[in-house]
Amino acid sequence: MSLCHPGCVTKPSDAQSAIIARDLRLTLGDGPAAVEILRGIDLTVPNGQILALLGPSGSGKSSLMAVLSGLERASSGSLHVAGQDFSTLSEDELAQARRGRIGIVLQAFHLLPTMSARENVATPLELAGETDAWERAGHELDAVGLGHRLDHYPAQLSGGEQQRVAIARAIAPQPALIFADEPTGNLDAATGHDIVDLLFARRKASGATLVIITHDPALAAQCDRIVTLADGLIASDGSVA
Repeated sequence: MSLCHPGCVTKPSDAQSAIIARDLRLTLGDGPAAVEILRGIDLTVPNGQILALLGPSGSGKSSLMAVLSGLERASSGSLHVAGQDFSTLSEDELAQARRGRIGIVLQAFHLLPTMSARENVATPLELAGETDAWERAGHELDAVGLGHRLDHYPAQLSGGEQQRVAIARAIAPQPALIFADEPTGNLDAATGHDIVDLLFARRKASGATLVIITHDPALAAQCDRIVTLADGLIASDGSVA
């Protein structure tokens, strides 16, 4: 593992970067009850990289993902994501900035139970004003091996199939950046392995930058780079040999 450091000569320029975070901090609560979750994160992620955010529960990795993806506002620091200055945007503007630029895959799937697989993928596209949402949803579900399950509801799908729908939903808008938070956490080992292979394959087809949040060193080792968090700080940062 070759280590990089702030000011490293291989550091990409702003134009080459999917994420640029400087002194990023997140504090929850006020006064004596305040808890500092992120304590000054400096992170640059080049376009097209597969990055693992590794660390135990409570290390701050999911909170960092929430801030980097625009789901949570940082308390201070600067943040540029997919060409947008997230540190200056309101919550409504963050939601608008995420649309089409960022795809998110979560451990708990978060599919709408009253919608079919195809509707779960098509609805975000329709809300974004895409005129071919129905066709694109069908194509993306076919690409994740669910072309025969378009009209099935989440309750009729296995955990692995639900995660495939979630991956299709995240990638269908063709985002520049994809976040996956413990994408295999609710799956058995064999299914989880298949989901990781699928996620990597769909990312490769789209050329997107992929950030995977995990506590699994074996999954992290499949990525281009591993950033390890501990107590809200970056403990180590290195490329995978």
